[in-house]
Amino acid sequence: MAGNDWINSYLEAILAVDTGINDQKSSSSSLLLRERGRFSPAHYFVEEVISSFNETDLHRSWAENSYVFFCEYGSRHQQYGIRRRGTRGWRICVGGFGPWPVRRNRLLSSNLSSKEFIVVIEGEETQRRAKRHLEREKARREATADMSEDLSEGEKGDTVANNLAHGDSVECVTPRVSSLDMMANWTSQHTEKKLYLVLISLHGLIRGENMELGRDSDTGGQVKYVVELARALGSMPGVYRVDLLTRQVLAPDVDWTYSEPTEMLNPLNSENEIGESGGAYIIRIPFGPKDKYVSKELLWPHIPEFVDGALGHILQMSKTLGKQIGSEQPLWPIAIHGHYADAGNSAALLSGALNVPMVFTGHSLGRDKLEQLLKQGRQTREEINSAYKIMRRIEAEEITLDVSEVIITSTRQEIEEQWRLYDGFDPVLERKLRARIKRNVSCHGRFMPRMVVIPPGMEFRNVVPQDGDLDGEVEGNEDNSGTLDPPIWSEIMRFFANPRKPMILALARPDPKKNLITLVKAFGECRPLRDLANLTLIMGNRDAIDDMSSTNSSVLLSILKLIDKYDLYGHVAYPKHHNQSDVPDIYHLAAKTKGVFINPAFIEPFGLTLIEAAARGLPIVATKNGGPVDIHRVLDNGVLVDPHDQQSIADALMKLVADKQLWARCRENGLKNIHLFSWPEHCRTYLARIISCKQRQPQWQRNDNAYADSESDSPGNSLRDIHDISLNLKISLDGERNEGIGNLVLKGQETAIDGKNKIDSAPLTNNSMEKQENSKFPALRIRKFIFFIAVDCDSIDDLQDITKMIVEAGRKDTNSQSIGFVLSTSFSISEMNCLLEKAGLKSSCFDAFICNSGSEVYYPSPNSEQNSSESSFMVDADYHSHIDYRWGGENLRNTSVRWAASVNDKANDKNEPVITELDSGSSHCYKFGVRDPALVPAFKELRKLMRIQALRCHAIYCKNGDMINVIPVLASRSQALRYLYVRWGIDLSKVVVFVGECGDSDYEGLVGGLHKTVILKGRCRDASKIHTNRNYPLEHVVPTDHPNSVECEECNRNGISATLAKIGVLKG
Repeated sequence: MAGNDWINSYLEAILAVDTGINDQKSSSSSLLLRERGRFSPAHYFVEEVISSFNETDLHRSWAENSYVFFCEYGSRHQQYGIRRRGTRGWRICVGGFGPWPVRRNRLLSSNLSSKEFIVVIEGEETQRRAKRHLEREKARREATADMSEDLSEGEKGDTVANNLAHGDSVECVTPRVSSLDMMANWTSQHTEKKLYLVLISLHGLIRGENMELGRDSDTGGQVKYVVELARALGSMPGVYRVDLLTRQVLAPDVDWTYSEPTEMLNPLNSENEIGESGGAYIIRIPFGPKDKYVSKELLWPHIPEFVDGALGHILQMSKTLGKQIGSEQPLWPIAIHGHYADAGNSAALLSGALNVPMVFTGHSLGRDKLEQLLKQGRQTREEINSAYKIMRRIEAEEITLDVSEVIITSTRQEIEEQWRLYDGFDPVLERKLRARIKRNVSCHGRFMPRMVVIPPGMEFRNVVPQDGDLDGEVEGNEDNSGTLDPPIWSEIMRFFANPRKPMILALARPDPKKNLITLVKAFGECRPLRDLANLTLIMGNRDAIDDMSSTNSSVLLSILKLIDKYDLYGHVAYPKHHNQSDVPDIYHLAAKTKGVFINPAFIEPFGLTLIEAAARGLPIVATKNGGPVDIHRVLDNGVLVDPHDQQSIADALMKLVADKQLWARCRENGLKNIHLFSWPEHCRTYLARIISCKQRQPQWQRNDNAYADSESDSPGNSLRDIHDISLNLKISLDGERNEGIGNLVLKGQETAIDGKNKIDSAPLTNNSMEKQENSKFPALRIRKFIFFIAVDCDSIDDLQDITKMIVEAGRKDTNSQSIGFVLSTSFSISEMNCLLEKAGLKSSCFDAFICNSGSEVYYPSPNSEQNSSESSFMVDADYHSHIDYRWGGENLRNTSVRWAASVNDKANDKNEPVITELDSGSSHCYKFGVRDPALVPAFKELRKLMRIQALRCHAIYCKNGDMINVIPVLASRSQALRYLYVRWGIDLSKVVVFVGECGDSDYEGLVGGLHKTVILKGRCRDASKIHTNRNYPLEHVVPTDHPNSVECEECNRNGISATLAKIGVLKG
């Protein structure tokens, strides 16, 4: 029976793959079966199904279904037992004996006799993947149901799109001809227009010349990619300026060039006209630890500081470029392009602050890396997260899916196998939404970024394919004494006993994922290959092995041991040093010897070195996992291999080195098609995609056309664009809003502030601004300091006490006009008004109010100073337009209400619901009251639900978990502060942000940045329970020992005054 069950589970895994079987073949086979008079399921599967699909897909399906197994050892034989999981059938995963052995550290022994024991495989990752699959299927059904009333035909039967969405291989790429036509048409229509592009790449050491590639794990191929992309874009017609923003490094252990604030990149095309500030530049923004070069994993807490600095640069440059091109308006970036997760997170914040489109390129993705590390079994999930901050990285990549207009990938594999792992991207749902957009049909508040495959380019300026061989050129080059060999040649050839043999070249860091150890084994164990060729390993630069990272040194030591084991002295070269300028000469040497380039990585996102090698006339051997598949499809200049198959690697190398005709054919094919990977080709396709995005810019510009000049006022000149909404907000407890599900709707505003008392309504009026010159809001620009009060209290009483203390401390012995106040909370404007009434403060005491967790910005009415009987407010309607991007509106509310209803159902409390919908008084905030936070899932679960549904928003848990605000994805309290900076030109370094020891779930965004931070000790400690079940700990994102941050030990007027004096805001 055990054997039969094993087979049944195997067949069920096959069915789960859902592969298609040719109808004609199936019909014919069925007829033969009927003629035999019986039907054999096993025979059917073997003949008709097993042969029809990919082994990798079978393995994936099997892994998703596996759960747990028993392995019982007898004295004479082995028997396999199984455990049934629900109604999904018999599942089995044979550890150590079956087709796919499980990891060693998943074994758990039970207390059985010496002859009989049970080993249980804990399938946490398998269960997690299965759960994610079920959640995605459920969300897809709900989204489809919401959109079912106007489902278009294009969503029902697009076979090719279906195949692409499910990851099937389809021989098609984005047509380059269409992009050329689009670019040509755009150029002819906008010959007078100028484009400003911003690229961001934070980690590593970036400079235009003599790049130190391989210096460390952060300074690799991405550095070269972004520099060459910036240089190429700066040379394109219609592009006025390109800024590549990175970190300024002042550390003594790195070259001084990395501390230069600005570096101009030499243009590719000197004939292209460059304006006064035009061209491509590297702009280095100071942020993070001073005088210290740190790895990318340690930069997360300092992202807000970079964003503030970059925002200042972009604002200043936009104004400067606008004047240079003769426009009265700033030249805003057409797009902000983030590279890698840290830069993507930064680009998302900058995009939201400026309201301009965002583009993202991942280069390497966190979820894929996490799965690869877990498969290796060397580290637990917790250890991986601690070492690589992997969950913070994954969250940053999810944020890029929320905000990006376009995500650029190098290969289709990145979309099908990597991006589909994320909550925020579903290929099936993306196809449906794209079909609806094409047909101009409503997407019901759902959005997906457009995935575009654009292979990287390379520079061909100095690329000259070499002919001939190395004969006569080694021994001093006597026959060509006028041409000296590059120094790197002698550095490599000194390792070889016979340097004239063909060279097998590998160029990669000594990183485990690069799989160099398997390459050396394949070379060492194949005697014919050793006799026929040499092996050259260019593994970065090193001075001493002991100075290398533990991972890299371990790989290098393993390689050296293998060289000794197989006695490869005289056959393998591994030079310690090379310059980036030496790389073309290394390719040249390999081509001269009629050698081969190999990339044996376990998985390669793209493989730019394969392009570089092909451009020098080298055939390639490359991994079949990842980008090399797409490159080989275009170039057809080599062989793809399984990187785990040592013999396959040796055979492929032997085949190319021994067969000279095949070598010549591969060389010719590569040179013939390599132009498809040029930077100009890449940039044409890139710009065509960028300009097709819906253009946005700061909303008070009031442009009907994104490129048209506007007569609207510039930021801060007046208030004529702040609309008087002419409302008298008298909040009635009886209210009129009664739609909703069951008990989820509470009529009127009945938020329980202290659990017992309800808010007293207070009148709010907006008086007409008849005299704009009386407006006080431009005073934000001339304040000496601005106190930004963002202390997250769970009651109005606590907040009013703290607010009053801060206001009184700010006015102590100080000119009342030199300090402005901004109140920022999760409360609505009516609750704010109640706070002011109880504290005895007038609205005119403040310059602005940020309400509902950053989804609304209000200002006191200019007439409120004259009218002491009531508070008057004006809403910044343009802020609503600013954050309206991807706001799901009523469809988002419906999903939120359904989620709340499901929580109430699980609680099974018929007397009182756990979650109740409240009236926020805003069209950009859905508010829910929570009776018992312990019964509500963590905020990461609600965020995940929204992303799976393709609904882009922030779900903020407030007031110690007693309230939930669902707001636009571009809205937050920290982003509202940046909006005030952009809108009114306030100096962020003169802003003092007051927070507690902890706070709402958006707390991390308020700590860090260019502003000063005062942490009130003893306040908001209870809010820490909101953060107990996060994807990543607060310590990974909140800076410690930040020079702009100070703690206030005594939370009273005198204590606050003393703290402000310590940071130089008040006189001591």
